[in-house]
Amino acid sequence: MSQPATTEIPKESPKEASASVIAQHAATLKALPFSDVRDFDDAARGFLGTVENAKITSPQGRTVWSLEPYGFLSAEQAPPTVDPSLWRQSRLNMHHGLFEVVPGVYQVRGLDIANMTLIEGERGVIVVDTLTSIEGARAAMELYFQHRGKRPVSAVIFTHTHTDHGGGARGVLDDETLASGKVPIIAPNLFMEHAVSENIIAGPAMLRRAMYQFGPLLADHGVDPLMPPDRPMMLAAHRIRLAAPHLQGFAEIL
Repeated sequence: MSQPATTEIPKESPKEASASVIAQHAATLKALPFSDVRDFDDAARGFLGTVENAKITSPQGRTVWSLEPYGFLSAEQAPPTVDPSLWRQSRLNMHHGLFEVVPGVYQVRGLDIANMTLIEGERGVIVVDTLTSIEGARAAMELYFQHRGKRPVSAVIFTHTHTDHGGGARGVLDDETLASGKVPIIAPNLFMEHAVSENIIAGPAMLRRAMYQFGPLLADHGVDPLMPPDRPMMLAAHRIRLAAPHLQGFAEIL
């Protein structure tokens, strides 16, 4: 018996920008002051150093985070399929590393979809937001210590319940330090209640939303409209472990 003929499914290929899209992007270029590059100066201000391509790997050698796939953003001009303002914003987001905000206040940017802020004090450094993953938080702390010297963590602050602001807590504080309770972890009032409600109860809906937001299942055609550069984290294999705060409620603490 002869086998039925199989029809090959054609591979997807990127579509050209339509005339209406090209016209809209041209109007954006005329309407906004793209010649004003002060934002790029601001984004680079206080730069102290970085990790090449913001690449972070796990102990097993797996890439947890990397901006290398977004090297195409080095081009100043947006391709016809991408909004010029969105392209510009994405290029600003490619500034990564350790930055001095003011003397005593530093930020690690571009090693995650969130920033880590470090405030130096008399007894050590306060870490505000610990990024998404243990690996990312450790890389951020190592980068800070490399340029500012080794110093103890005197407190950790979670600004809110999103995972990218607290999931890397155990990359900042080791298990022994956490168990001792010597380093206070401070968070907004009802933090754990909202963390559970958002990330567990609403988790499936949020994950489905993320598939549309970050497009991890879309074909990779190099330069495409997947902006800003958040997609590497969505595809990353990383470890997330939240540490329960000791104090909840900024108003009461302050």
